[in-house]
Amino acid sequence: MSSNYRGEEALAAAPIGGLMLRLAVPAVAAQLINMLYNIVDRIYIGHIPVVGKTALTGLGVSFPILMLVSAFAAFSGMGGAPLASIRLGAGDRKGAEQILGNSTTLLLGTAAVLTVFFSLFKRPLLMAFGASEDTVGYALEYLSIYLLGTVFVQLALGLNTFISAQGKALTSMLSVLIGAVLNIVLDPIFIFGFQMGVRGAALATILSQAVSACWVVGFLCTKRSGLRIRLANMALKKEIVSRIAALGVAPFIMQSTESLVTVVLNSSLQTFGGDLYVGTLTIMQSVMQMVVMPVQGITQGTQPIMSYNFGAKNFQRVRQVFKRLLTVTMTVTITAFIIVSLFPGQLAEIFNDDQELVALVDRVMPVFFAGIWAFGAQMACQTTFMALGQAKTSLFLALLRKVILLVPLAILLPRITNSVMGVYIAEPVADILASATTLTIFLTRRKKLLPTPKD
Repeated sequence: MSSNYRGEEALAAAPIGGLMLRLAVPAVAAQLINMLYNIVDRIYIGHIPVVGKTALTGLGVSFPILMLVSAFAAFSGMGGAPLASIRLGAGDRKGAEQILGNSTTLLLGTAAVLTVFFSLFKRPLLMAFGASEDTVGYALEYLSIYLLGTVFVQLALGLNTFISAQGKALTSMLSVLIGAVLNIVLDPIFIFGFQMGVRGAALATILSQAVSACWVVGFLCTKRSGLRIRLANMALKKEIVSRIAALGVAPFIMQSTESLVTVVLNSSLQTFGGDLYVGTLTIMQSVMQMVVMPVQGITQGTQPIMSYNFGAKNFQRVRQVFKRLLTVTMTVTITAFIIVSLFPGQLAEIFNDDQELVALVDRVMPVFFAGIWAFGAQMACQTTFMALGQAKTSLFLALLRKVILLVPLAILLPRITNSVMGVYIAEPVADILASATTLTIFLTRRKKLLPTPKD
């Protein structure tokens, strides 16, 4: 039984099925719980009397900035964690801790720069992102407070990956759980109890992230962690930073291009439809998070197994893990496709009870999600390339789905069709093409990356 194995020993030798379950379940739970930060905010804001629909749209146009903050956390955290796992697999604990220390410094520096930059330029950015004069006020209220907690977001999201990298998935989940539960409790108190509205949602979020960050940093500074933050390792070293950057640029682009996509989609929807259509995207992106977050949890839970065994040159075990991963992620995304196709209106009502908005979402959501079934293949292959330290390939695939395919399609299709529906059609076309390409590249390069003894 895999439960008989502990820590790094489990990554190397525990039965794959049980180990994946043990690591993936807490990681999935962590992603779902993390999702609640934004989802709960949107649910409460969407149901504020009278102004709920407008406030929800305002929060939606601020989403690109929130995604950019998270993207920079992914740059340092997801760029460093697989490298640390590979070093642990090779028996180099000192090297792994140097990577952790440099990642910590990068996260702190990034937080300072982002706080200043977005605080200075938030209004013009929001207007460029699809805000109107009716919605920008709500977006500014939220961001003005949220940006004060940027350092907590960076540390909580970025450093938690190093807990997962050690195979300590349950601890990683708890760090997110603490913050999310607190956010759920504080949201109604600040929004409705203190009548702070949108500002209350932002305050609840940053206070919750602060508690989560303290938990993560506290754990990584104690003997309970196999990797520890040490001041001696926090001085930036060019060779370590360059390796983190080489691998971290892919998850950064994956998340930052999510921001770019939201900007393009919001702008196109505003041009061809107006505030109501921008509001549909806010709801559909929330539902998309409900699908993507569990898949990301599965892949994140599995990644340390592949990275560790790749470092130990146990390629057969890596191949076995990939096959299981692909099966699971495809099952999740196909199931999501069926649910969204059958119940779009019911999903919309979770976030807002305005009948005009709900009816529009009911009509456009099945189109927007028509390619989600293929996304499981994209995520499984993308994660595997990252786990094996394949920075250039990961970067290309990160660019492919969003920048190379979706952004041009979202700009061109509504103009070619002269219809707002072109915006919604762009998403499934990009999803299917990107997933097919990614799977083909992986299968083509599999033997070279993971040779068998006879190869």
